[in-house]
Amino acid sequence: MVDIKGRKIELIENTAESLDELYFWRFEEKQQEAKKWNGPYIPEEYISKEQHREKWLDDEAIAAGVPTSLTIRAGEKVIGYVGAYWVDENTNWLETGIVIYDKDYWNGGYGREAYTLWIDFLFESTDLHRLGMSTWSGNERMMKVAEKIGMKEEARIRKARMVEGQYFDAIKMGMLREEWEK
Repeated sequence: MVDIKGRKIELIENTAESLDELYFWRFEEKQQEAKKWNGPYIPEEYISKEQHREKWLDDEAIAAGVPTSLTIRAGEKVIGYVGAYWVDENTNWLETGIVIYDKDYWNGGYGREAYTLWIDFLFESTDLHRLGMSTWSGNERMMKVAEKIGMKEEARIRKARMVEGQYFDAIKMGMLREEWEK
C-alpha cells in the first residue's frame, strides 16, 4: 500500500471512498474551477460514479507497486490527484500530471509538494529515464510548478489549444533521471 507523507499533504492509494470524493470534484461540484485550468480544451465525457470508480480501480499499474495515480489528501480531505501514463515503455518515458480540485488549496504550496513527492516516488520506484508533462500556455501556475521542481520546457506548439475561443500554445516540459538525481 502506497502512502507518501509530506508536510502539508499525503499521497494515498485510491479507494472507493477517495474516488467518490474525486467524483464530486470532477462532476458534481458546482463551480468546476479546476476544469478552467486542467486541459479545458479536452471535452470530458460524463460517466456515472460506479463507472468512475471501476475505471480508476481497474487501472493497470505502471510497475509493481507503482499505481497510475494516487489521491492527494490534506488532513482528512481529498483535494485532488496525481497521475501518470506511459508515453513509451521501451524508452522508459512517462507523462505525468496533477490536479488540485479544491481551490481553497491553490497557491499554498500543496500542488508543488504533491507533484514533487509524486515525481520523486516515480523515479525512486522505477527505472524511468525521463518523465514529462503537458499543459497550455494559459496555465502559468502549472508551468511554474514544473519549472520549480526541475522540469525544462522542451516544446512549444504555437496556437495549438483553444480555450474560450482564444488560441494558446501547447507546452511540453520534462525531466531526465540525471537531472532529477542532481
